[in-house]
Amino acid sequence: MAAPKPASFPDQFVIAGRWCRLEPLAPAHAESLYRAGGGTDRSRYKYLSEYAPGGVPELETWIARVRKRPDRLYTAVMDAKTNRCVGRQALIRLRPEHAALELGSIMWGDGAARTRVGTEAFFLAARHVFEELGYRRLEWKCDARNEASRGAALRFGFIYEGLFRQDMIVKGEPRDTAWYSMLADEWTALKPAYEAWLSPKNFDRKGQQKTRLGTPRPEEAAPEEPAAAPTDPDKSGTGP
Repeated sequence: MAAPKPASFPDQFVIAGRWCRLEPLAPAHAESLYRAGGGTDRSRYKYLSEYAPGGVPELETWIARVRKRPDRLYTAVMDAKTNRCVGRQALIRLRPEHAALELGSIMWGDGAARTRVGTEAFFLAARHVFEELGYRRLEWKCDARNEASRGAALRFGFIYEGLFRQDMIVKGEPRDTAWYSMLADEWTALKPAYEAWLSPKNFDRKGQQKTRLGTPRPEEAAPEEPAAAPTDPDKSGTGP
C-alpha cells in the first residue's frame, strides 16, 4: 500500500455545473445573498457561528472580512438559471499535510436549500476536494440540535463518527457537535449516484425529482447516529 500523500492547499476557484456555479464569495454577492438568507428572518443563522446580518451593508463588511482569512475559503453558490447568489459555503479546518478538510459555514438560502442547486453545490465542492486537490477525508460538522444538517449529511453519504459533547461555545451557549466524514474511496462509490440524480432526466417539467438520491453506505460504519426527528431525506439541504 502506497504511503498517503499531502493534498494541495485550496485556492480560489470557479466551477460550473448544470444547476449552479461556485465562485469566490465577494461583497458584490451581498444583496442577493441577504435576500436568499431571509433578510430580517434570522432562522437560517440559528446554528451558524455568526449572527444574521442586519442589512446588506453589514453583510458586505462581513464578506470583505472573511475573504481575508487564510484558514478558510468561502465560495458563493450561484443559481445557474438566474445568475443570483442563493447561498454560500466554505472549505475550513484546512489540513493539507494530512489531506483532510471540512466543508462548513454553510448557509444555503431560498433557491438552494432543499433543491438540486444545494445538492449540486455539495457535489461540485466534494469532487473538487477529492479529485482535483487530492484530499483523503472530507468532514461535515454541525450543532447536534440541527436536525436538517444531520439529515443532509446522511443523505449525502457521510458516515456519522460521534458526538463531541460541549465541543464549542457558540453565541454564548455550549454546543455539542455531531461529526461526520467521507473518505476518498467512499466518494468514488458515491459519485455515480450523484451524477444520476443530478441528470436532467431525473426531473420533471416542474423541477421535481423522479427518483431519490441513492447514496450507498459502506458495510462498516462508525457508531450509530442518535435518532433525529423525521424529515424527508431528499429535502434536507440545510448545512451546519
